[in-house]
Amino acid sequence: MNTDNKTINNAEYFIEKEPYYQPSSNEIEIFNTALAENIPVLLKGPTGCGKTRFMEYMSWYHKRPLIAVSCHDDLTTSDLVGRYLIKDSSTVWQDGPLTTAVRNGCICYLDEIVEARKDTTVVIHPLCDDRRILPLEKLGQLLKASPDFCLTMSYNPGYQSAVKDLKPSTRQRFISIDFSYPAEDIESVIVHEESKLDLKQCELLVKLANMTRNLVGNGLEEGASTRLLVHTAKLIYRGFEPNMACKCGIADAITDDDDTKTLLHEMIDTVF
Repeated sequence: MNTDNKTINNAEYFIEKEPYYQPSSNEIEIFNTALAENIPVLLKGPTGCGKTRFMEYMSWYHKRPLIAVSCHDDLTTSDLVGRYLIKDSSTVWQDGPLTTAVRNGCICYLDEIVEARKDTTVVIHPLCDDRRILPLEKLGQLLKASPDFCLTMSYNPGYQSAVKDLKPSTRQRFISIDFSYPAEDIESVIVHEESKLDLKQCELLVKLANMTRNLVGNGLEEGASTRLLVHTAKLIYRGFEPNMACKCGIADAITDDDDTKTLLHEMIDTVF
C-alpha cells in the first residue's frame, strides 16, 4: 500500500491576485486574532453577503493557501479525510481536502456546513480544541495539524431547522463572526467596483434590494443578495435595459411565486 499525500502548489490553492473586499465591521480584526491563536472560526450570514469572498481575501492577505469544500447531503467522512484508491494495480491512499489542509498548513473552508451529514462533521471535533489532531482511522494514524492550519466554516441561519442545525458540541468549538448585507453606501460601492456600472445606478439597485429584503417572511425566504446585485449590474453595464435586467437578475431569481414576482416587478418599475 502506498500513500499519495497531496502537496499543495501555487496554481491550485494560493490566491495570487487581491480579491476586492470592503469590510463592513471588525471582521478582519476578529479573524486575524483567531488565526494567531489557532481558534476555529464560524461565519454566519445570508446567501451572497460576502462570506466566501471574505475567506478569499483573508487567504490572500495572509499568503496562506485556501482549500474550500462545498458541503452537501452526500458528503461523507471519506470525502473530507481521504480513501483508498486502486492505481496501477496497487492500493493507494489519497488524502481528502481536509487532510491536505491539515498536512500543509492551509486554511480549510467548509462552506454551508449544515448541509453535510451530522456524522461527517464529527470528524472535525479533535481539530477544534487543544489537541488539533485529525484521526485517520483507515491508516491507524493521528495526524497533528500544521501550526499554520486554520479551520473555518460557514452557514446560513435563515435555513436553520431541527434537521439542519449545528450541534452545540460543534458550535461551541468556534468563535462566530456575523455577516449581513453591508450598509447601503458600502454595498453600492461594492456593486460598482465589481461590475463597473455607474455608481448612481448601483445605488438604485441597492435600494431595490433593500425593498426585497423587507419582504423576508412575507412572501420571500431571502431578499436579493449582494451577489445578485453584481450579476444584475453586469447585465446593465453590458447594455440591458435596467428594468429588464432587474426582472431577470433579481425578481425571477429569488422567487417562482407568481404573486410575489408581480409585486417585485412593480417595485422594479417604481425604482427604475
